[in-house]
Amino acid sequence: MAFASPVIASASRAFGVAARVVLDFALPPQCLACSKPVIDSGGLCAGCWSVLQPIERPYCERLGTPFPADYGPGLLSPAAIANPPAYDRARAVARFDGSARELVHRLKYADGVHLARPLGGMMARAGAELLGPGAVILPVPLHRGRLWSRRFNQAALLAREATRLSGAELRTDLLLRVKPTRPQVGLTAAERAANLAGAFRLADGAAAALKSRRVVIVDDVLTTGATVDRLSRLVRRAGAESVDVLVFALVVKDG
Repeated sequence: MAFASPVIASASRAFGVAARVVLDFALPPQCLACSKPVIDSGGLCAGCWSVLQPIERPYCERLGTPFPADYGPGLLSPAAIANPPAYDRARAVARFDGSARELVHRLKYADGVHLARPLGGMMARAGAELLGPGAVILPVPLHRGRLWSRRFNQAALLAREATRLSGAELRTDLLLRVKPTRPQVGLTAAERAANLAGAFRLADGAAAALKSRRVVIVDDVLTTGATVDRLSRLVRRAGAESVDVLVFALVVKDG
């Protein structure tokens, strides 16, 4: 019976291929952003791909915001120098515009939980330098009221996929959102600070779990940065060695 295992494995692979062919025939693959038919599942159509704006070097090594030209390695943007964030580095897959905005909205507001796997995979590649064994990934927590109404935490879904692909450690139990907050977009700096005051705390035992660790905070979008900045301060006070931020999309202010 020594030959049984390879035969069974081969038959299993053949069955999987056949099943996928049948499924693709019955339910043709669709674009992740607009649902138009595409050749391969888990991808974007040509139109949506053309309006996705990936963020690649050259960019600010601190904020992850793209530069219009390559000014040399290791440069910081004027914003990072004038107002350094509490975290060390931020990385994102794309600008929060075009198809990236549509993907995030589908994930959060249209029960698009199936998008977490491909988007999290893109994040794992974009944030490869932040991840890897030894890093601990902390998704931005939702307040229990928001979690009850939405039924899932999109940051946790993305973090789970990034963890699976990177070998990092996922901890969803260390950061707590204990106060509901309103959206930060459109608020002044003072209003953002007041909105987030007392909103987060560390769970019991979190300090011991985070001491001397490389921490990566994960969310879907980085807008003003106030939320991840507040969380970064909490994590630093717990004794983390470093704190980075990884998101799918980054709001970039041109000009």
